[in-house]
Amino acid sequence: MENGFVDCHCHISAPEFEQDLDDVIKRTTQAGVKTLVAVTEGQGEFERLLQLKKSYGALIAPCFGVHPLQSDEGPDKRSVKPQDLEAAIPYFYKHSEELVAIGEIGLDFTPWCAPTEQEKEDQMKVFIRQLEVAKELNLPVNVHSRSAAKVTISTMKEQGVSGALLHNFAGKLSVAFDGVKAGYYFSFPPAVCTNPMKVKLIKQLPLEHICLETDSPALGLNKHERNEPCNIALVCQYIAQIKGLSTEAVQFVTSQNAQRLFTKIHQK
Repeated sequence: MENGFVDCHCHISAPEFEQDLDDVIKRTTQAGVKTLVAVTEGQGEFERLLQLKKSYGALIAPCFGVHPLQSDEGPDKRSVKPQDLEAAIPYFYKHSEELVAIGEIGLDFTPWCAPTEQEKEDQMKVFIRQLEVAKELNLPVNVHSRSAAKVTISTMKEQGVSGALLHNFAGKLSVAFDGVKAGYYFSFPPAVCTNPMKVKLIKQLPLEHICLETDSPALGLNKHERNEPCNIALVCQYIAQIKGLSTEAVQFVTSQNAQRLFTKIHQK
């Protein structure tokens, strides 16, 4: 793969992109993005993502996953239940050849999202089951860990997971270093550029364990505007600035990291 950006975590199958996806993709490739590691949040998105893979070829690297928060109808999200996963599991096996990772999976213990122990337990069951599937299919995982960084990393280590991306990581430095020791990678979206709290974390994390993401359509520079994969260059510049490196060096190393983690994107 020639050296371009790899957006390691984006939601290209999200409804926000349906109206003008061709234009979004055009801006993405013009910005030098070579691969979109496209995550899903539930079985309802799987078919759409496979269609996008057919349309846009090697640019799209599909991931199937059931997110710790689920939206039924309406804006509110609820904590995932084991039955949300049941219908999805057969798709992981059926399409294992096309998948580059299992994701977006993980834990979200934000108090208003998972107020009870039962909800946390259900999330944990769904997370562990998907970690088992990932190991069985020899795929890495693309992971959400909000208000649950420590337990997410310790669970993956206990389960013997070797390949993981912790996206939009917001845990403590000591917890991040546990992840580094386990060989995990960390990615940051454009929103990080306006968040001084992350400077120390980015400065201390070895570049060999950092990837770039946009989490588009969310987590852009301005939370009221739709984020796009072409904004990945902003994160690259920001990390380069914090680490006192050239943007070229950061682009090169983060892309290499992405290819090491998502080994199937090599083969595209």
